[in-house]
Amino acid sequence: MNYSYSYLVRVQYLGFRFHGWQKQPGLKTVHWAIDKTLKFVCKGIRNKSVGVGRTDAKVSSVDYAFQLFIDIELTENDFVNSFNINSPSDIRAVSMKRITDETFNIIQHPKIKEYRYYFSFGEKNHPYCAPFLTGVLEKLDIDEMKKGAKLFEGYHNFIRYCTKPSKDTKVERTINECVIVENTELSASFFPEKSYVLIIKGQGFLRNQIRLIMGALFELGKGNYDIDFIKESLNPKSNIDFMKTIAPSSGLHLSEVDFK
Repeated sequence: MNYSYSYLVRVQYLGFRFHGWQKQPGLKTVHWAIDKTLKFVCKGIRNKSVGVGRTDAKVSSVDYAFQLFIDIELTENDFVNSFNINSPSDIRAVSMKRITDETFNIIQHPKIKEYRYYFSFGEKNHPYCAPFLTGVLEKLDIDEMKKGAKLFEGYHNFIRYCTKPSKDTKVERTINECVIVENTELSASFFPEKSYVLIIKGQGFLRNQIRLIMGALFELGKGNYDIDFIKESLNPKSNIDFMKTIAPSSGLHLSEVDFK
């Protein structure tokens, strides 16, 4: 089905009340909410939206992108204003640009995605923190976690950091950057005095890969794993089982999508 025009739309959303991006029967998802908004914005004009990728339930994004196919020409200001008037308060359009390359495919086009996982430790957080960062009650060895995070950089077999991979799943991936730093960007009056963020970049990630990496780093910080264990978990020939600790989803944010 061909459309006359194609646009790249950048949006932000708080994922805490949504069951992820992908449409699911009987559930409120981000894609469902966006398509519901487009019905008002496009006023009966035939259109189709395709997201840049899936995000899990409660995962948020400050730079999500979707490709909008439509049969009429749009102007950025009018579209963004109309979208934001009609969208729910936890979804906001940031920009809309015409795609002139007819071969552009938002799913297949090469891209670098940056995710950020925010967390704190040592005390129970204010309840308002729940949509933004994960609070770990135990003490964490941040220095050890920083060393562990660097081990995930580069080309590795991530078979143990994927939920239910099939025989066709490409588990060998490259992570361009994986670091833990103190959080100085995301803040609020009810946040803990100090919090941290895992920054991870790559072309694509496996199902639950980042949350499993974060879970392994939490176990490392608690002293349940050591550095050698993390190294061995990336060795497909070792006898280590699949990683079982999955970090909560609400601490995860899609921070940037950079199309090459």
